[in-house]
Amino acid sequence: MLIYDRRYRSLTFQVIVFVLVMALAWWLVNNTIQNLAAMGKTFNFGFLWQRAGYDIPQTPIPYTSDDTHFRAAVVGLLNTLIVSVLGCIAATVLGIVAGVARLSKNWLIARLMTVYVEAFRNMPLLLWILIVFAIFTEVMPPPNAFRGDDPSASMILFDHVALTNRYTAIPTLAMTNDPGSLDLGARITFNWATLAFAAVLIGGWLARRAINRWAQDVQDRTGVRPTTWWMSLAVMTVPSLLLIWYFGLHLVAPELRGFNFTGGLNVQNGLVALWLALTLYTGAFIAEIVRAGILAVSRGQSEAAFALGLRPRRTMSLVILPQALRVIIPPLISQYLNLTKNSSLAIAVGYMDIRGTLGGTTLNQTGRELEAILLMMGVYLTLSLIISAGMNVFNARVKLKER
Repeated sequence: MLIYDRRYRSLTFQVIVFVLVMALAWWLVNNTIQNLAAMGKTFNFGFLWQRAGYDIPQTPIPYTSDDTHFRAAVVGLLNTLIVSVLGCIAATVLGIVAGVARLSKNWLIARLMTVYVEAFRNMPLLLWILIVFAIFTEVMPPPNAFRGDDPSASMILFDHVALTNRYTAIPTLAMTNDPGSLDLGARITFNWATLAFAAVLIGGWLARRAINRWAQDVQDRTGVRPTTWWMSLAVMTVPSLLLIWYFGLHLVAPELRGFNFTGGLNVQNGLVALWLALTLYTGAFIAEIVRAGILAVSRGQSEAAFALGLRPRRTMSLVILPQALRVIIPPLISQYLNLTKNSSLAIAVGYMDIRGTLGGTTLNQTGRELEAILLMMGVYLTLSLIISAGMNVFNARVKLKER
């Protein structure tokens, strides 16, 4: 019956396949344990609590060489998150602009965007990372070139950013009335101002949702939707502006003192080169995704919008792009995942991400290859699943609702 009866045959084969897969997994694990024992090794993660003994140039949290390998891995993970988040944001903006520009009726703009897309899509990412890094290290002036009454180099963006061959000096935020920090132990601190801004933003978002629900309720009862844009703008901006005024938040521009810039934040050129290369490379793919999504929308939609008197820009932002999102979002998720995983190429420019810390120096020092690789696989898998889950939620909100 389990073989010839159609009601049970599929279940029988599934059970057989499951047992075979589990047996294969058990054999692989057992074989690995036996090989490790033959080499005098054990499988454990105790090395994470040993002293790291190496420095990391760019550290978003306090770190010294006397810290553990676990903290070094956390620093590497944060560095991965920084370049991934910044890269996804910048690549999305660049991809949307380039994708729309490729459809422009202006011949020059359309051809320039075509050259950009084809150049970056058809060359390896590692090559672009090395090219951008070489430009920063070989072309940019040294910090002392900004010194003197007649310097050979000058700062950009209203004298707030200095591009040098060693680092990029950018402004940093400072507070006149610093409220102090919340100490959670293990050198984990959160500034009270940061927590206040986070609470205000979350509260503003909840208030905006409540305003939208109220407006929808009024519209359902009366048929007229009240004007709520000024309410949403007020709850999202006014509390933040009050906190900025209360804490005295301001920018501190970098200043050249001696042979280096001080006062601002000196960002490692490896981070800047990696971020710029990832942005340009992934932006080219996103541009093609956006172009395909726009072309997937029926021409009758834009013609109807023009007939109603909408200008081309308003038609693109209010009619075409919202419908194109149904086509754009699924492949866009893959590009975000690719950018996050491609950030592991940071080792080529000396930027210490999770690959450079846990999968590089820590692995070489401790000799725990299997444990380090498994941890890295778990980290990248977790990041990918989080990105996919978040984007799938957004995709469900923008997809076409059918009755």
